[in-house]
Amino acid sequence: MDKVYVIFWTQGGNTGQMAQAVGDGVTAEGKEVVYLQPGQANIDDLKDLPGFAMGCPAMGDEVLEESEMEPFVADVEAIVSGKQIGLFGSYGWGDGQWMRDWVERMKNAGATIVGGKV
Repeated sequence: MDKVYVIFWTQGGNTGQMAQAVGDGVTAEGKEVVYLQPGQANIDDLKDLPGFAMGCPAMGDEVLEESEMEPFVADVEAIVSGKQIGLFGSYGWGDGQWMRDWVERMKNAGATIVGGKV
């Protein structure tokens, strides 16, 4: 059975619920979902995958969470070229610029972003 990794950071639980919804879709397609927090994900394991999903809520002035998720995403930038990446997250203010920035960042690193609207 194929595995799909869903790596996410959540504070209040909203992004965790979104991760569960992503996982439900993965399961519905007959694949196994692996949920990981950024500190649990191994970049070397991700290198060998055709793609994965990442989620994080907007923090502060519409940025990724800075202590765990941002360093993880910085590491991911080096290995995403040619991969299909799903991005998700929640926000309660602003207009979602942080997600547009994140999508652009991953595209600039060579990833193909799948699903959703930005």
